[in-house]
Amino acid sequence: MLNRRHMLLAGGALFSGAALTRLRFGGATPAQAEEFPIMKSEDEWKRELTPDQFRILREHGTEYPGTSALLEEHRPGTFVCSACENPLFSSDTKFESGTGWPSFYAPIEGHIGTSEDSTLGMRRVEVHCAQCGGHLGHVFPDGPKPTGLRYCINGVSLKFVPKAAA
Repeated sequence: MLNRRHMLLAGGALFSGAALTRLRFGGATPAQAEEFPIMKSEDEWKRELTPDQFRILREHGTEYPGTSALLEEHRPGTFVCSACENPLFSSDTKFESGTGWPSFYAPIEGHIGTSEDSTLGMRRVEVHCAQCGGHLGHVFPDGPKPTGLRYCINGVSLKFVPKAAA
């Protein structure tokens, strides 16, 4: 169920779409502004991703809070990039933040990148896939121990890979 906080967050998310991204990067999307090991054209990404995945991963969109099936994913396994399958987060680092987005206190080392995001009149730290540059979400300094960080990630940006039974 969405509460007032979720509705305000969702309203703000609507303003952080492709138009602001293009302004921030001078007409180029972030994937075009930086080199990554996996580089594809906009048309290639559009063919490979769903419209929601493309909007979030390539145009820095945000999904509505509380809508990701991954919020309820608690099995052992790994959360990978839905664009390139780069392993991003272990299920061991997932926690319930109450924000409406899957949250983690630590990524798999070396598998994500960060950059400054100054859209919406605030400064935040954006998180992206280190392999393909896909936008994942943001990281905030209000998470649990041991890191004190909260990686607030769009579920559309992720796929869950369950740990194989031994």
